[in-house]
Amino acid sequence: MIEDKNPKRTPLSELGEFKLIEHLTKHFEITQTSTIKSIGDDAAVLDHGDKQIVVSTDLLVEGVHFDLSYVPLKHLGYKAVMVNLSDIYAMNATATQVTISIAVSNRFPLEALEELYEGITTAAKLYNIDVVGGDTTSATSGLIISVTAIGEVKKDKVVLRSGAKPNDLLVVTGDIGGAYMGLQVLEREKEVFKVNPNSQPDLSMYTYIIERQLKPEARKDIIELLEKLDVTPTSMIDISDGLSSEVIHLCKQSKVGVDVYENKIPLDPQVISTCEEFNIDSTTIALNGGEDYELLMTVSQDDFPKIKGNPNLTVIGYITEEERGMHLVTRAEEKIPIIAKGWNALNNQS
Repeated sequence: MIEDKNPKRTPLSELGEFKLIEHLTKHFEITQTSTIKSIGDDAAVLDHGDKQIVVSTDLLVEGVHFDLSYVPLKHLGYKAVMVNLSDIYAMNATATQVTISIAVSNRFPLEALEELYEGITTAAKLYNIDVVGGDTTSATSGLIISVTAIGEVKKDKVVLRSGAKPNDLLVVTGDIGGAYMGLQVLEREKEVFKVNPNSQPDLSMYTYIIERQLKPEARKDIIELLEKLDVTPTSMIDISDGLSSEVIHLCKQSKVGVDVYENKIPLDPQVISTCEEFNIDSTTIALNGGEDYELLMTVSQDDFPKIKGNPNLTVIGYITEEERGMHLVTRAEEKIPIIAKGWNALNNQS
């Protein structure tokens, strides 16, 4: 057999994260009866009697997902757990355990790792989860953190991305865009510091958005609130890669369209003022920023009276038939197709 001297080389950036996952996993077959949902949602779902187990895992890589020049290790440990718990809550489940694995280079002393694990310990205590295992190994450079989160949910309460129906309401928790703008402030101050290492930034004006970037909170409280309100969403996803990307995921998985209303998207005043300072459109940031770890869900119109007026939940649109497409309805009442321009790790490589 003649060897091909010029084998095809497809850049990963051509596919993007989700197409890459789809491509690499398309040949996996499900053989276990206990596997209810595998790849393609926020977490896998496993059947264990009257409850189902949900499992999700994420990698955080130095230089791709975080920059230690302005991310404290304690905050990083905390955030690494939050990123994974958010996926569990997006299934309407209760998080119960995590495993933590790290690959670390010899530039990190023991004290640095102690700081990292202090953040992990704080997260475990506050969210009432057990750290039940993991692994450590050496790396040639930098720091890599892998967290696997495990949770449980009653069979009739599990929420997938695929359950949205026409006429459902599109609902988001909290406010969005803050994490991205916090990152912009930190990146700007890093550049100032490079020029003048003696300069100490005054970040008091940006406290909220910097906290949204460095110390996000997974929305465990929303899962508890929904149970109290007796509301089970028809579909749900967490906002890690930007509102537009997550809206598209829900619609594609559910085979529906959507109208999202620009004037309904919840923005914190600090996000708006910082966008003005950076001369960036706040709607663009809300749609494409990412890392807010809020929950995006669809809710039956029958449940609207239960959520109406709740400060934690904002109706930002409604679900339509698939053929009507996915649109942003602007303040000028123009319809613009929603395109995913959210954060893509595979485009952030050297």
